[in-house]
Amino acid sequence: MLSIGQVAERTGLSVHTLRFYEREGLLLTPVRRGPGGRRVYGEDDLEWLAMCVNLRATGMPLPEIRRYAELVRQGSGTEDERLRLLREHQERVREQIEALGASLERITRKVRAYSGQASCEPGGNGR
Repeated sequence: MLSIGQVAERTGLSVHTLRFYEREGLLLTPVRRGPGGRRVYGEDDLEWLAMCVNLRATGMPLPEIRRYAELVRQGSGTEDERLRLLREHQERVREQIEALGASLERITRKVRAYSGQASCEPGGNGR
C-alpha cells in the first residue's frame, strides 16, 4: 500500500490533484483509509491514475474522464460506450497531432531561414 505522497511522487500528480480527482469521482474505487484515516492506494489505483494522466495530457476534459470511469465501474455491458468515448478522443488527438505537425513544419522553415542569415536586420518585420 502506498501513501498519498508516494502516489504523488510516482504519478507526477500533486497531492492536491489526487484529492481533487477523488472528490470529482475520477477514481475507480473509493480510496481506502489506513490507520489514522490516512489515504492508502494500491497498484490498481496507480494503473488507473496513469490512464487518467494520459487522458488529461492528451486533452480529454474531466467530465469525459469521469464518464469513462463511471462506465468502467459499471463493468460488463458498457464496452461499446467506452469504445465510442475512446475512439472520439483518439480522433481529437490525431487532429491535434496533425495541427501540431503543420505548426512544427512552419516553425522549422522559419528556423532554417533565420539560421541562413548572418544576423537579423534591424527593422525587420519578423515574418
